[in-house]
Amino acid sequence: MIALLIGGGFSLAFTLLSTPHFVRLFRRLGWGQMIRVDGPTTHQTKRGTPTKGGLIFVTGAVLGYFLAHLIARGTPVTASGLLVMLMMVGLGVVGFLDDFAKTRKQQSLGLGGWQKVAGQVVVATAFALLALQFREAGTGLTPASTAISVVRDVDWLDFVRLGTVVGVTLYVVWVNLLVVATSNAVNVTDGLDGLATGATILALSAFIFIAFFQFKEACHNLPAADPMLYKCYEVRDPLDLAVAATALAGSLLGFLWWNAPPAQIFMGDTGSLGLGGALAALAVLTRTELLLVLVGGLYCIITGSVIVQRAYFKLTGGRRIFLMSPIHHHFELKGWAQVTITIRFWIIAGLFMVASVSVFYLSWLGA
Repeated sequence: MIALLIGGGFSLAFTLLSTPHFVRLFRRLGWGQMIRVDGPTTHQTKRGTPTKGGLIFVTGAVLGYFLAHLIARGTPVTASGLLVMLMMVGLGVVGFLDDFAKTRKQQSLGLGGWQKVAGQVVVATAFALLALQFREAGTGLTPASTAISVVRDVDWLDFVRLGTVVGVTLYVVWVNLLVVATSNAVNVTDGLDGLATGATILALSAFIFIAFFQFKEACHNLPAADPMLYKCYEVRDPLDLAVAATALAGSLLGFLWWNAPPAQIFMGDTGSLGLGGALAALAVLTRTELLLVLVGGLYCIITGSVIVQRAYFKLTGGRRIFLMSPIHHHFELKGWAQVTITIRFWIIAGLFMVASVSVFYLSWLGA
């Protein structure tokens, strides 16, 4: 428990106190946000606002995670926690390259779409293969399994049933789909001051609860005579996954002080891709992959609005459902204040968080 408090507390303090210094540094480096010319006209006032803020909270989360283990010596660094950090940092690097290309070219488009996806695939594939290694002494558990999961692994959806080579290949493809979809969904959500930051804090809160509950009900923590043994969770390093999620949530909370409307700094693709990667990694390693759809329900709505808008536009020869997509821009053009949209969308994200935690806990009660 002390590791959770140290990781979250240090990360929060780091971003809260250091972000103003990074803002001044980024201004000197010329790392200002470029604004889409086809976006809402009110966004043009944000041109030049420092971006790449993801560097700050990714650094804060990594430092908080390792400091928590350094001080709370009874909580060792584990393969699972390191894999979350790897995914977050790896996709953060992909996002940084995209942000750097934007500021260098002085335009709102950085890497090409396929270039960005290629970077995501490289990181996701490395994560997937590494997650099947590092068996835990005693339990034999690896950080991930080859089965698709909802609130725990579904045995009949284990890819290895089709053979080892085919199964591992399909598992890697599945993890890639999760990572690319989640990271791009968070990226699309990051369209208003503080929107993605606040929504991700709430999504991470769900994973903190899930991972900590799995730790309390882990099979190796229960005696053989425990009547609840049949409900136990076979997840490797759940406490460390909770530490990693808490460190990132704390880092985001401190960053939100400066990213909330009106934002003094943006997270950029450096932050949004890194956050999406961390959420996907937590879903894979806590064996709650399909539950991620509910945990990140707001991301699904916002990304879905883009897909629906484009499909309807093509099918009807130019007609639109929304004034503009993603849907938060639709409400902007309807006259809603940005802060109103952000807070209401945070409420929606909070409801999804409560719903996902409820589904997870009710599944345990009914197991």
